[in-house]
Amino acid sequence: MITELKTRSGAPASLLCFGAMQFGERADGAASRSMYEDCRKAGVNFFDTAHAYTDGMSETLLGEFAASERDDLIIATKAGYVGGAARQNILRTFDESRSRLGMDEIDLFYMHRFDDETPLEETFETLAGLQSDGKIRYVGVSNYAAWQVVKALGVAAKFGTRIDVLQPMYNLVKRQAEVEILPACLSEGVAVVPYSPLGGGLLTGKYAAGETGRLNEDSRYNARYGLDWMHAAGAALPEIAEAHDTHPATLAVAWVAKNPAVAAPIISAKSSAQLAPSLAAMRYRMSDALYAQMAALTPTPAPATDRLEEA
Repeated sequence: MITELKTRSGAPASLLCFGAMQFGERADGAASRSMYEDCRKAGVNFFDTAHAYTDGMSETLLGEFAASERDDLIIATKAGYVGGAARQNILRTFDESRSRLGMDEIDLFYMHRFDDETPLEETFETLAGLQSDGKIRYVGVSNYAAWQVVKALGVAAKFGTRIDVLQPMYNLVKRQAEVEILPACLSEGVAVVPYSPLGGGLLTGKYAAGETGRLNEDSRYNARYGLDWMHAAGAALPEIAEAHDTHPATLAVAWVAKNPAVAAPIISAKSSAQLAPSLAAMRYRMSDALYAQMAALTPTPAPATDRLEEA
């Protein structure tokens, strides 16, 4: 059975999660509050941040906004992007995150990425201790490969805990997760909360229209989404969206959300205007035919065994 995330008051997690990665940087305090309020009005109760985001301002701003309705929200943060997943670094950054957020308990606490220099036993014994002390409710990992998730599940069980959530990258032009990550999580009952459903903005249509953004400004995103066929898909999606009288960003988020392994895609933006089409995916119901039409824009990844005759 897949982990069902709930607020402290018992409400289930919303169909979308909002990622506060841009709070305090691309989005100033006013823009950040506006997006938070837009999310709450739309019914979003699931918010994501990390110790590494915007020098702590993301956690600080999110904590301020969430303070008056703490029990009605699921707040996630992450550790270990910098400094690794050793006990000392986890505990130090965890306390800093709690202080910034102004919260004694974190609902969902992720390891931000796999650390091959720290034994999983050390990492998950530390997380299990935080959980048994009532300081975290759910345990998550981000950017883990399927084999790393399964291995970590075995280790976590030794300490009386488990991995409740995986946060991978997944969108229409980044479908590698379909090969092993999503099936593994379905098999092992791990909820999937994927990031980047818009492909760094590629799937909004703005780059096909000649606008600029993160893909032009950040060399990492440029390399991640630099292939011609990805840009061809990004250029084709607006035509499909127009035919269905909606926005390409709405379709991109809804496409990710329709996968049965996905619990809640993480949406983000730098302003309320930019957020609106992604937020609209909360109410959009995608047909099987449209899902297949969109999937046909990009290559289906080969099966893990690479036996194409069995695909």
